[in-house]
Amino acid sequence: MKARNQIFNLISIGIFVFSSAFAQQVEPPKSAADVPGTPAGTIMTKEYVETVGRMAYIWGWPLVNNYNRAEAVKNLPEPGLLGGILPVSPPGHVSMLTDYIDEKERFVTCPNQDTVYGAGYQRLDSKPVIVQVPDFGDRFWTYQLCDARTDAFCNMGKQNGTKPGFYLLVGPNWKGEKPAGVTEVYRSTTDLAVIFPRVFQSDAPEDKTAVQPLLSQIVVYPLSEFDGKMKTKDWHKTPHFPPPEGAGSGETKWVVPEKFFDELPQVMKEVPPLPGEEAWYAQMQSVLDAAAKDPKVKDILVKAAVDAEENLIKPLFEFHNNGRPVGNGWTSPSNGAAWGVDYLSRAATARSNMYDNAPSTTRYIYTDFDSTSTRLNGANRYTVTFEKGQTPPVEGFWSLTLYNEHHLFAPNPLNRYSLGTKNNKRLKVNSNGSLTLYVQSESPGADKEPNWLPVPKDADFSLYIRTYWPKQEVLDGSWKPPVVKRIQ
Repeated sequence: MKARNQIFNLISIGIFVFSSAFAQQVEPPKSAADVPGTPAGTIMTKEYVETVGRMAYIWGWPLVNNYNRAEAVKNLPEPGLLGGILPVSPPGHVSMLTDYIDEKERFVTCPNQDTVYGAGYQRLDSKPVIVQVPDFGDRFWTYQLCDARTDAFCNMGKQNGTKPGFYLLVGPNWKGEKPAGVTEVYRSTTDLAVIFPRVFQSDAPEDKTAVQPLLSQIVVYPLSEFDGKMKTKDWHKTPHFPPPEGAGSGETKWVVPEKFFDELPQVMKEVPPLPGEEAWYAQMQSVLDAAAKDPKVKDILVKAAVDAEENLIKPLFEFHNNGRPVGNGWTSPSNGAAWGVDYLSRAATARSNMYDNAPSTTRYIYTDFDSTSTRLNGANRYTVTFEKGQTPPVEGFWSLTLYNEHHLFAPNPLNRYSLGTKNNKRLKVNSNGSLTLYVQSESPGADKEPNWLPVPKDADFSLYIRTYWPKQEVLDGSWKPPVVKRIQ
């Protein structure tokens, strides 16, 4: 028996050694591209396709939104005004306004009437551009530079100490040297990018005149035209183009759920995954590939998009579903223009008020409710009181803007849509040093009219605080926005 056991053990050892000799070490993946995904032809249940489709919708909604805006203006012959209102241009340029944006604007929600806007979508791989920065002196200004994800790829402005001169914007695949005379080169993370110049302007007629020479020097043009000389353009003389279809009373509809999964593949080709997103891209692509071969899978995706538009995206339009509570019923996202993989906040901002600046440039704070958590409505009267020394602490400027239920300007007899730094010479301070703003549909009386923010009668509205170049107490939350008090 003992001999038999010894023989058995020797045989077992031999088998182990023999097997080990033919064993193959499985090498770990060396890159994300080496990680296997779902094999082609794998059966996908309806529930699985719906799940991936809904997540893809909230992930991709801001990117498709941005892409379609750029596509709408890419073939314009030159910079001009869409509908005579909105600054638009083909790639390689920007277009500038010469005053506040018109209250009839419908291209984007939550415009401001504190700055003079410019805008231009770019294709920086094929057409890198020179951005001119004039000497703005003491005037606040900022150029917002976003990639296809609506993330900032650099910060230019007074708050950043940007010097006058010429700056080169290039795409991720551009190869070249910085030309002599160019101050700095900034590289976008995607080929598609957008430039939004903003220049502060008060509501005083003399300031509207004083800002014009500066606006004429805000020019963007292809690198091929760079000669080291400051160019100027009279923005009063640009052409008008027909407005886009589909605006109506609200914002132009840039994402159509029934078309979303036809447009998403192109966006995914143009916008490479962030580190860590490779597996998510692979999951989406496997479902898109299945949909391309099977009409039933495509139908499930389209229905998922329609459902997601109504039940995932639509609620994000409400400001109380965007950002974090910052006190007294107000909310604010803390990571604007640096969304990364925060797909929720990116989608919420894209739906409610597209194109945030970075918080260090502008912190946006908003509310839909009064101090009793009741929806703001023009049937009521409200006051917003900043206690003495408690107006928003900023190095730049601040404003309180009112938007209607579509997050657009509500026409009113004063043509007044915001109050703040731009008209602080007219605002009346209370005897105790506090500042009370009156938010209501009817005049609060001639003596209080300088502090009156008109409201659309018997309709919901929202309030929105902008803090340009905010101080640390705004950024860290130690400053609290004021109570919105309903007057009984």
